[in-house]
Amino acid sequence: MDPEALPDWVIPPPDGFTADDFLRMRGLPRHTELIDGSLVFVSPQSLWHFLVIELLVDGLRRSAPEYLRVIREMTVKLGERQVPEPDVTVLTDDAFQRDLLRSTFGAEDVLLAVEVVSPGSVEHDRDVKPRRYAAAGIKHFWRVEREGERAVVYVYELDPASATYALTGIHHDQLKLTVPFDIDIEMDLARVGWRHQ
Repeated sequence: MDPEALPDWVIPPPDGFTADDFLRMRGLPRHTELIDGSLVFVSPQSLWHFLVIELLVDGLRRSAPEYLRVIREMTVKLGERQVPEPDVTVLTDDAFQRDLLRSTFGAEDVLLAVEVVSPGSVEHDRDVKPRRYAAAGIKHFWRVEREGERAVVYVYELDPASATYALTGIHHDQLKLTVPFDIDIEMDLARVGWRHQ
């Protein structure tokens, strides 16, 4: 195969890609992320992963104050070599309304990033991405793990002194919080009727 015919993103530069390189790339597979200057391709999601995202998006939209918006699977530029795509993001309405043609938000726009862990994303979702979100100053992070058919939500808040996340709670069947706003979401997929739709 002629290397000239390949897309420019197939062969990375020696120092990796920058966020600006990434945001100019065309023809990338859907949901590709830039982590530490490297392209990360996402495996197809399971139905469980999809349903958990839907459940969280629906619950957060019902709970969020009017000055916040809830979106799914859009990239966030965290820094020079970091453009991850959280599964769910809560951001300011101002950022949402600023440009409806945008495909990327800035870390300063984000109040909460949520990652639903999949078998192919364990290391990134448990370790790499939370550290990058914290370093960028995103105040709240949730990690959702699968336990059988149940979703377990690990809730973190940014400690400004250390610029790292502190675990503030682990929620199994009911996600009930007062921070970053009042939230009450039923997390048992069988009880909320996903099995019967």
